[in-house]
Amino acid sequence: MLTPNTNKKRYILKVSGELFSSKDKNIDFEKYDEFSKQLIQMVDKTGIQLALVVGGGNIFRGRERNQNVDSAEADSIGMLATVINGIALREAFVRNGATETRLMTAFHLPEFAEPYIRLKGKSHLDRHRIVILAGGLGKPNFSTDSAVAQYAGELDCSMVLKASTIDGVYDKDPKKSNDAVKYTKLTFQEALEKRLKVMDTTAFAMCMNSEIPIFVFDGKDLNRLPDIVNGDFSFGSLVCPIV
Repeated sequence: MLTPNTNKKRYILKVSGELFSSKDKNIDFEKYDEFSKQLIQMVDKTGIQLALVVGGGNIFRGRERNQNVDSAEADSIGMLATVINGIALREAFVRNGATETRLMTAFHLPEFAEPYIRLKGKSHLDRHRIVILAGGLGKPNFSTDSAVAQYAGELDCSMVLKASTIDGVYDKDPKKSNDAVKYTKLTFQEALEKRLKVMDTTAFAMCMNSEIPIFVFDGKDLNRLPDIVNGDFSFGSLVCPIV
């Protein structure tokens, strides 16, 4: 099997907004706190350069709109939801010791974040600053999956890490089917032919074109980030150009 390029220790992590909610709260500050402490520890331990693309599903997704609502406007609300998570995450990272953490947005919100500029983002990563990317791609009809795929190429990342609510890629929804089968390793072509929902179609095509591997795992296993860096992908699903 093709071994992903882990010599270049620059990763981009897609974080679901649901990780920051609890049973009683859409926004749970204890979750941001727990997440930031865990990531700081893992980054310190591994020495990796890390960018994060944050979702907004705990607050609002554009696709959840009422059918009477304009889809572009609904997507705009969803993009702003990701910025809320981005601000809360930056605050937690800075408060817990990662004082050089940067929040960058795809559209201009200068009072809250830096505008995303590719070379500036790469410079922050070169300086081992955690970079949080919010606002998706700044345009309607593109998901945060598309954003992480685009930024992975622009920032020269070696791998996309997708922290999901399930522990990998299955042939069917494991939350609905007890007989769902998990794939540990597969090619982009296999995932495409089997119509597996690794990422949305646009995002998946981007990663396939750039040949940047995707590792899908349960967000509860973030503490195993050092295992990923060391080449252990046994606890999720690895999608590569070649198997």
